[in-house]
This record gives sequence, C-alpha cells and structure tokens, in this order.
Amino acid sequence: MNFLRAFLPGVLVPGAAFAEVCDKLRPDWSGGPVSAFQELFNLAATPPALLLLVVSALVIRFRHQWGALAVVVLWTVYASALTMFDPTGLRAPALVEGCVGSPALFIVTVAAICVGLILYTSPKPKS
Repeated sequence: MNFLRAFLPGVLVPGAAFAEVCDKLRPDWSGGPVSAFQELFNLAATPPALLLLVVSALVIRFRHQWGALAVVVLWTVYASALTMFDPTGLRAPALVEGCVGSPALFIVTVAAICVGLILYTSPKPKS
C-alpha cells in the first residue's frame, strides 16, 4: 500500500518527459544536456538576435549615440523576453529535462555588448 501511495502520484502527474516539452521547444535536440555555451549560440542564432547584432555593428560603425541607446533598449527587451517571460510554461520543465540550458552566458554577453555600445559612443572629453 505504501508503494502505491508513493508511486501513483508520479505516474498520474505528467513530468517533463511525459509532456514532451523538448519536442516542442527543441525538435533537433540530441538528448544530452545543453550547456550555457550551447544555449548562448542557440539564443544568439535567432533572427532577432542576429538583426540586433547587425544593428549594433552599424551603431559602432557610425558612432551614433542615440542609436546606441535605442539598440541597448532593444537588447534589454529581447533578453528579458527570452529569459523572463514564458507564457507557455515550457521553459522550466525543459530546463529540468536538459534540452534548454542556462541563459546566464547570453545575458552576460548582451550586457557586455550594451556596455561597449554606451562607452564607445559616449562623447569624448574636450581637452
């Protein structure tokens, strides 16, 4: 009886593997755990991130201060949307399952890009 009491809730409540969250979020997942480095490349290879990288390069090329501010705001919104907002509720089970890695390295990279944009486009001190 104790065995049924301990085993039955695990069978009745669908877990991450039972819900097949990895098939929905990462259909090409190989089965191994995703590292933070792999997650960095997964998140950076999305079309909005690639577009933001190109716009960041243009802002650096033309050294436009207000453009840098706009790009920093867009990077912040995009990184927040990827990591904090989860309307489907699939990110946490996928993280437990291992098909989604920690976004910490992506957030640090985005922060470094934003700091670099602000510092590079800031006004030069007059001598």
